[in-house]
Amino acid sequence: MKLAVYGRFNNTYTIASVDTLLNYLVKKDIEVWIEAEFSELIKADGAKKSFYDTFKTFETLDESYDVLISIGGDGTILRAITFVTTLDIPIVGINTGRLGFLATIQVEDIEKAIQNILDGRYKFSERSLLSVETSPENKDILELDFALNEIAVSRKNTTSMITIETLLDGEYLTSYWSDGLIISTPTGSTGYSLSCGGPVITPGANSFVLTPIAPHNLSARPLVIPDSTEIQLKVSGREEQHLVSLDSRIATLDNGTIIKIKKANFKIKMIDLLDESFLKTLRKKMLWGEDKRN
Repeated sequence: MKLAVYGRFNNTYTIASVDTLLNYLVKKDIEVWIEAEFSELIKADGAKKSFYDTFKTFETLDESYDVLISIGGDGTILRAITFVTTLDIPIVGINTGRLGFLATIQVEDIEKAIQNILDGRYKFSERSLLSVETSPENKDILELDFALNEIAVSRKNTTSMITIETLLDGEYLTSYWSDGLIISTPTGSTGYSLSCGGPVITPGANSFVLTPIAPHNLSARPLVIPDSTEIQLKVSGREEQHLVSLDSRIATLDNGTIIKIKKANFKIKMIDLLDESFLKTLRKKMLWGEDKRN
């Protein structure tokens, strides 16, 4: 088995998790490659530089890798998918962040979880993504034109609302007067969309959700649509430009740009350990059932 390891920060929890993970994999004689920038971060800690130097590094991935292990929070996994894209390499996350809907392996369970993966005691959860194209084309979006959680349009350099003309499969829906609009996948429904009043959607649902951000027309409510729908947006407002975010990546577009959003033509594979599930994670992270009457 050939494993790739990716992370972004070298805080105390991350370094401790890297040490635990790598020491365990070395004992199991597993081939491990560390993402180049992350390798430099953990070496900067200094304590085990000679140990980290024994591992090869990668800048891009290919089909030879069996699993990508992300060390961090959900944001780190969102970055990790940019290495995987269409390669069909499954991803699993060790949670050294906060909430952890995607990164579900807790620090104290690393060795047990990795052994379960090595033994094949897991299942795959396939996650749909969004893709975007603009007219005229935007070079920042062309480079990475997909998102696992959400694509959002929002105001820039202004406190004034923007107007977002929205069409579904070519038919006019409405014009949102708001701070922005979120188009979320089921995976992203527990993220930005949820904080703006959107519904929780289970990962296997074939749906997207449109969630307005602070709408002025109070009758505007989140709308769940089939994931086969093509969404078209056009923004107008007092400023000349607005923002488009794809997960944590941001681009600036001119007002009047046509933005087309639809389901991407590939999926991301997440590894779910057999003792974990989305519903279990939902109960734990959202504190459902914590009422003593339950």
